[in-house]
Amino acid sequence: MDGGVDLLSVALQVLVKVHTVYCTFPQLVSLHTVIWEYCSTVVGMMQEKTRWKETLETLSVLQWVLTFLFLGVACIILLVYAVFTSLWPLCTLYFIWLVTDWQTPEKGGRRTAFVRKWRVWEHLRDYFPVKLVKTAELNPNKNYILGCHPHGILSAGAFTCFSTESCGFTEIFPGVRASLAILAGLFRIPLFRDYIMSAGLYPVSKPSLSHLLSKSGKGNAVVIVIGGAAESLASFPGVNTVVMKQRKGFVRVALEFGADLVPVYSFGENELFRQVIFSEGSVGRRLQDLFKKIMGFAPCLFVGERLTVLPYRSPITTVVGNPISVPKHVLPTEEEVDHYHRLYMEALSKLFHKHKVSCGLSESHELQII
Repeated sequence: MDGGVDLLSVALQVLVKVHTVYCTFPQLVSLHTVIWEYCSTVVGMMQEKTRWKETLETLSVLQWVLTFLFLGVACIILLVYAVFTSLWPLCTLYFIWLVTDWQTPEKGGRRTAFVRKWRVWEHLRDYFPVKLVKTAELNPNKNYILGCHPHGILSAGAFTCFSTESCGFTEIFPGVRASLAILAGLFRIPLFRDYIMSAGLYPVSKPSLSHLLSKSGKGNAVVIVIGGAAESLASFPGVNTVVMKQRKGFVRVALEFGADLVPVYSFGENELFRQVIFSEGSVGRRLQDLFKKIMGFAPCLFVGERLTVLPYRSPITTVVGNPISVPKHVLPTEEEVDHYHRLYMEALSKLFHKHKVSCGLSESHELQII
């Protein structure tokens, strides 16, 4: 997109210069006319290219949203249907293989650079756009747990920055490998599990985190969206609420494996959709909480700008804070967990207030930790 904008600027400059020459030497009218028409055509082509780029961005975001919402269900329906067709032998072979492969997501998965570098993720990044900001170095000889906030509706900032290469994480933090951990239940869905594993997604389960932090060498940055489903229900434009006062499991894991804690805040994440917020105790909220308890995630009623499912084109700036040094204690005490949990909350609050103005918020914006 930047290339198209640069060419457009050059063409406009040529138009201005040609017009200036014509005003000085009117006898060059024929040359002026030819060049003027040529440059006008170039400008038109650049504008058309810009519209094409916007179309690609829209289609990229649409496929991502539809994948998030419906691909898992579609995979289940497809397999059930195929079982009752002439394709049943293939389904049988797949299910046999699935049984033998069941633990793979918790043992390092099947991450592929090919999927993480798809051009579609660059268009997804440019739609908002999404930007990754570094505030401190991450030592490639250590392991980290990055706590990402807020969850928002779809965690667009976390996915784009840490599950794709579109934001340049490996260039910004050389020698460090980002691994986004998500709802473990998604890895029980046939076919869908294979797709999300290829993008470098992992279950946010104890066996999975243990493998990433102890059996994959050094330079691992496990990214966890701490607030989870509960935080998604608090997502609304203009609101900066994170759910973590009682979320201490990630701190315990960090102490157990000696992984440094790093706060991350995605400014603009809550601006992407307008959500229907049900009050505490209402029928709608009780149904959401019941569904969350059974399924592990909460159904959110939200709308975007076009086709209702497309998010608003609101910039997302994901800021990675300073690491908090954490010692290795295989059996940490509750006092130790509380201590580092408190340090983490203080670091997150400091990160938010330090960068909120530069990321588009007013000085009066506050971070609410519940």
